[in-house]
Amino acid sequence: MLLLVLPFVGADVVLEAHWWATQNLQVAEWTVGLSVLLGLATWQMRAATPWGAAAGAGITASLMFSTVAFPYLPWRTALVPVLAVSLMAFLATRAGRGRKEGLGMAESRRGRGAAQIAANLGAATIVSSAFVQSWFIDSKWIPAAANNPGLVLTAGLAALAEAAADTASSELGQVFEGSPRMITTLRRVEAGRDGAVSMAGSAAGMAAAVIVAAAGTFALSGSAPMFWISAAGGAFGLFFDSLLGATLEEAGWLNNDMVNFLSTGSAAAFALGLLALLSLPGMPIRLGP
Repeated sequence: MLLLVLPFVGADVVLEAHWWATQNLQVAEWTVGLSVLLGLATWQMRAATPWGAAAGAGITASLMFSTVAFPYLPWRTALVPVLAVSLMAFLATRAGRGRKEGLGMAESRRGRGAAQIAANLGAATIVSSAFVQSWFIDSKWIPAAANNPGLVLTAGLAALAEAAADTASSELGQVFEGSPRMITTLRRVEAGRDGAVSMAGSAAGMAAAVIVAAAGTFALSGSAPMFWISAAGGAFGLFFDSLLGATLEEAGWLNNDMVNFLSTGSAAAFALGLLALLSLPGMPIRLGP
């Protein structure tokens, strides 16, 4: 995860910060300043290790640079959905901590490491980057994006929604009593097993996806399709995560970080697929501005 995500993030932040410093210093100052502040707060709250906080700060800066719009306001960027993901992850991991420790499934008190954060937020960062946005618009896979370029940000928002959904589902699902079922066989299994799902955990995950989708749609001045497509992508990625857990992770072919990265990537791909489908002539839903 570190080799896949962080070099991309580092190069993107350096290039974007340099460009904005010469074009509009306010954007560079607010983006870097707020990202560093969020990283420090995350570290002080023990929600992340020092390296995890640094990785999170870089990812936040990259996402903020990718979603700049004018007139410029920091809270009209991806900072808002990133804050929503971070806050829900913080609350969910601390809910019912005593029970989780008793089951041996509690997260480390030092917080998440850099690899975990890259796995959860890396796909959103890559698909939201200016380079990838331009490629999708120029390729004309999503015809409506020619008149409404902000549509392609729906994919990154879907990936963020899945990241929140996965954390809420797994962490809160462990808090509630009851036996989860394996997604592939529907047989009852012990809590915390890869691929296990429960009604309470799934409901919590989908609620988290909706919250992040709503926060991102507001911040990015998006339309109703941005909201429901990103929420649907987050829900799709949540169950895709469980499917990977029950198959490839159970078999030892993937670790949890790779499963998380692929699941957020699947949420983005699902959103892009819906956007492409709804851009076809004759579809009843209007995606344009």
